[in-house]
Amino acid sequence: MLTKRIIACMDVRDGQVVKGVQFQQLRHAGDPAELARRYNVEGIDEVVVLDITATLESRQALARTISAVAHEIFLPLTVGGGIRDESAAAAAVDAGADKVSLNTAALRDPNLITTLARRYGSQAVIVAIDAKRMDGRFGVFVRSGTADAARDAVEWAREAESRGAGEILLTSMDRDGTRAGFDCELTAAVADAVNIPVIASGGAGGLEHFADVFTTGHADAALAASIFHYADTGVTDVKRYLHDRGIPVRL
Repeated sequence: MLTKRIIACMDVRDGQVVKGVQFQQLRHAGDPAELARRYNVEGIDEVVVLDITATLESRQALARTISAVAHEIFLPLTVGGGIRDESAAAAAVDAGADKVSLNTAALRDPNLITTLARRYGSQAVIVAIDAKRMDGRFGVFVRSGTADAARDAVEWAREAESRGAGEILLTSMDRDGTRAGFDCELTAAVADAVNIPVIASGGAGGLEHFADVFTTGHADAALAASIFHYADTGVTDVKRYLHDRGIPVRL
C-alpha cells in the first residue's frame, strides 16, 4: 500500500498566511516562511502555497513569497493562484515551486493542463477543484469560490486526468475551515472516478478525520491548514495516530 501524505496548506494574501471559514472571514495565521520552517522540522510531507487573491486581482502568484518558502523547506512545494498561462507557471517554477496548481485557468482553457504536463511532466501539474453540494451533485466553483463554473466535480476530475493532470486537489467548500471533518462522500466519488492521486482538503479538525478520509474517503493525501497553523494538532500527532491504526505514513 502506498504511503499516505500529510500536506500543509498556506493561503496567502498580501504576503501573509490567512485562514477563513468556507472561503470567508479571513484572519491572520502567520508568516509563510516561518510556518514553512516549522513544518519542515515537524515532518510534513508537502507544502501548498495558494495566493488566494491572485486570480481575482489578475496577477501572478507572489514570487517573493514562493522563494521565501522554498528556502525553508526540503520537500515538494506546490504553488497555486494566478497560474493562468505558461509564463505564469514558469515564473512559479523559477521562484522555487516543484508543482503548479491550476483552477480557474484550467476550466477556461483545459489545453493549458496538457501544455504544462508536456513541459514539466504530469507529476508537476495539479488541478484544483473547489466543490460544493448542489441539488444532489457536487458543483465546481472558480475565482476563489465566487463563481459557479456549471461543471460537475467528478466529470471535471476525469477530464483533467485525461488532459494530463497528475493529481487532483479537491476542496470541499462546505467543510472549508469548519473543522467538522473532510467530506468523505465527495472525496470518494472523485477518487473512485480517476486513476491519479486525490488530495482531500477542507474540514480537518481532529485526528480521526484524517483516518476517515484515507479509509472511507479513499484519499491519497490529506491537506490541512488551520489546525496546523495554530498548533492545535501537530503533524507528528497525526502521523502517529494514523500509523497506530495501520494507515501507512512516513514517520
